[in-house]
This record gives sequence, structure tokens and C-alpha cells, in this order.
Amino acid sequence: MSAVLVPRTRCFLRLLLPALPGPHASMARLYSLDVAAPLLRTQGYVSGRWVSAASVFPVLDPATGQELARVADCGPAEARRAVAAAAEAFPGWRRHTAKERSVLLRKWFDLMTLHKQDLAKLITFECGKPMAESLGEVAYSASFLEWFSEEARRVYGDIVSSPAKDRKLFLLKQPVGVCSIITPWNFPSAMITRKVGAALAAGCTVVVKPAEDTPLSALALAELADQAGIPAGVFNVVPCSRESTPAVGGVLCTDPLVAKISFTGSTATGKVLLRMAADTVKKTSMELGGHAPFIVFDSADIDRAVGGAMASKFRNSGQTCVCSNRFLVQSGVYDRFMDKLGRAMDAELRLGHGSAPGTTQGPLINTRAAEKVVQQISDAVSLGAKVLRGGKRLDGSFMEPTLLAGVTTEMLCTREETFGPLLPVIRFDTEDEALAIANASTVGLAGYFYSQDISQIWRVADALEVGLVGVNEGLLSTPEATFGGVKQSGLGREGSKYGIEEYLDVKYMCLGGLQL
Repeated sequence: MSAVLVPRTRCFLRLLLPALPGPHASMARLYSLDVAAPLLRTQGYVSGRWVSAASVFPVLDPATGQELARVADCGPAEARRAVAAAAEAFPGWRRHTAKERSVLLRKWFDLMTLHKQDLAKLITFECGKPMAESLGEVAYSASFLEWFSEEARRVYGDIVSSPAKDRKLFLLKQPVGVCSIITPWNFPSAMITRKVGAALAAGCTVVVKPAEDTPLSALALAELADQAGIPAGVFNVVPCSRESTPAVGGVLCTDPLVAKISFTGSTATGKVLLRMAADTVKKTSMELGGHAPFIVFDSADIDRAVGGAMASKFRNSGQTCVCSNRFLVQSGVYDRFMDKLGRAMDAELRLGHGSAPGTTQGPLINTRAAEKVVQQISDAVSLGAKVLRGGKRLDGSFMEPTLLAGVTTEMLCTREETFGPLLPVIRFDTEDEALAIANASTVGLAGYFYSQDISQIWRVADALEVGLVGVNEGLLSTPEATFGGVKQSGLGREGSKYGIEEYLDVKYMCLGGLQL
């Protein structure tokens, strides 16, 4: 279906945000979610049809706590039907030529770009992000469909020199089959397309289970996939509540028809899914927890380092897996960095509803997330840290951006991932000391450091035990590059030319009996 045929009917929801106290005070006001009616879907999507479930669950605006929609609470039965639909669609989809799959993914990309404003509104209202960040996510999300629409035509096998004269040896790449895609709430659109773009380009079919907090973005993607002409059963979505998640996840990780699982989320949950996948020896990709160090050396450009810290820490209110979590600043520049960082926080950060102009910091996803940040601040202060900025929880799940000085490695905030707007700073003296602290973690997703010493740059980049390194840069992600970690941060890589390989098997074919 052509994008111009989308009906112009729109849906309106009005929500009240109470006034925030203190320096972030503003008048209480109404916020309206206004999106094209076809994009605000509340049913599951299985085999090209919108399907209801026996019950529904509420989706809330984290800024107001008010209900946005009630979505079908799919259970094990719906999950099994979705897997069966994907299995039925797989033979036909894999027979599509690479060019045909490429064209359909490109149409999907074009539709996302056309409807970027409405897609961004859905992200802002169900996830809490400021609109500018939501628009950025939509562009980032769509870029994976564009990238993998191009990579679909670049899946190459090999012709191998044979040791025997009467044989020819071939290594063929083939799609693995049905893939379960389990995604988080913090990037409710991009985490789907980064996986699904690669899977569909390779010739696989998928069942997506979005996070219970943010199913609306996934269902909007399903609507656009349908409009793009993605065949029935190739892309399926089974939303479900927190209560139904274990049962639905169990089906997606154990059903014999599923060949691969791709998951983004916590390390603890990833381990559970790996155990479930083991019985049927499924192929897995796991993008798990992070605990990123951010190191500022004496040779750093301090203004650039402050800008990188602001971008890396406070994007999505600190709720990204590659957010800097532990800040290490060398003694020679410590005071100057702390002063400039505090001033930048005062000047640039403004709390509010994500749809309000000027908002840079939205709410955390729920009250549990805010409580975790409060716990880490309390623990740090009890052990001697000083609060230089923020430190307070506001209404609902809003949390003041917080700067801590005098932080040590014994404090909770340096030992576990925060997922919130807390910036703890440790002073260090030597490069070896910084690397020892940075690598003293069971996870290793991203790491950042600032230095203008080229020899130091090579030493530190090589020594950091992470999968992504930002050198004098606080924002790394792009579809052209790999995304993935080491240690307990996961298995496999997403994005880049390597991302599609996660959805392919290599088959060896020996053609013998040749008279050459």
C-alpha cells in the first residue's frame, strides 16, 4: 500500500502533568498525544492480521502516570500461533530474492521516515523521552532498515580450492529460520529494527515481544510493515503484560520451531533466556548490561570532555545501556572538570514532559527506576560522597540530574549499573589506576576516554575491556559499526556488515564426481 493512502484520521489523548517543584517548577499543564489513527494500534499482529487476546493491560505515560491505551495481553497461545505463522511464512520469504527483500525493507524505511513525527510522539509518550531525542531515535531506527536493505544484496558465500581434482567446494550462507526478538523499553523502536532489519534481510522470519512498558512503538512498526508489503507471517508482534512475560518468553525461547533468539536487556534476564535456549540448542544474540567507564586524562580537552559527559550520561535521562556510569577524572584536571560540568548541568538540563518545548530530561520509566537511583545516592552519601548538584527525587518517577564528588569504588553506584541521571566522579592519579578501576567489572559493553596524547590513546583503547570505545567522543552508535560487548555484556554483534551474519548459517557443499 502506498504511504499516501494512509487515512488522515487522528487519535487524541490528553494528559495532565502536575507542576514540578524547585528549580524545575512549571505550571501544571495538559499534554496531548496526537497521532494518525492507523499508527495507534492496540492488538497483537500475527500472520498479517490484528488479533485480540483474552485480556488487556494498560500502557502508561511515565511522566503523568496516566493511561495511554489498553493493549492486548497476549499469552502462550498467541505466542505459539505467532511462531507457527513465522514458520509457515519462512519457506516463501527465504525464496524471495535478495533484491526483492531489499526493496521491501526500503519501502518500510521510507514509511518510517514519512511518519517520523507520529512515531516520535509514541516514543515520547510511552517512554518519556524528549521529542528531540525521540525524533533522533526514529531516524536511528529507520537507518537500520535502510542499512540492511542494502546489506541484503551483499550476502556472499565462498568457493574454496579443493584438494581433489574431481571436486568443487562451496560455502553457502542460508537464513537460520524463525527468530524470537525480545526487546527493551529504552529504545522501543530502534532495538526492534536493529535486529529485525538484519533478520529479514537474511531471509529469516520473526516474532517480536516488545517490552511491556512500550508496546505502542512496536505495533506502529507492524502497521508500517504491513503497508510496505512485508508478507503475512514474516513480521509478528505479541505484546504482553509484565505478568504474562515469563510464559510468553518461555514459548519464544523453547519452541522447537524457533531457531534463534535475539535479546536486549539485563544480564540477569539474558542468563535465564540462555538456560531456556540450551535445551534445543538455539542460536543466540545477547546485548546485555553495561557499566561504562568515562575517563578524563590530564591531556584532555576539558570543554570537549564536559560536552561528551553531558551527552553520554544524560541522554534519555541516563537510561541507555551505553550510558557512562563511572566517571574517572585525573587529579590534574579534576577541579576544572567538576566546575565546568556543574555549570553545564545548570545551563543545559531542564526537566519536564517530553513533549514540552525545552525539555531535555524526561521521567524515568517507572517509580522502581527512580527508587534505584535514590538508593545509590543514599549509599554514596553514607560512605562520604558529596552531592554537588541535584540529589532529589521529584513527583512520580522524575529524578533530578545528580552530580556526586568524593566517590570511591566501594560505593554501590560504582559497582552496579544505574540507569538514571546520576553522575558519580572518582579522582585518580595514574593511567594504570584508571584502567584497573575501569576494567574491574564483570561486564564490558562501552567505554569512553578523553586524551590528546596519541600514544596514550592507543594504549588505553587497547587495554579497555569493552566492545565499544569512544575516544574523545560521547555518542558512538551508528548502523555502519558493530554494537555488542564482552564479558557478561553479551554474545554476538548487531549492526555493520557483521550484523546480518548473526542470522545466517554456513552450509558446506561438496560437488564431486567431476571429470575435469
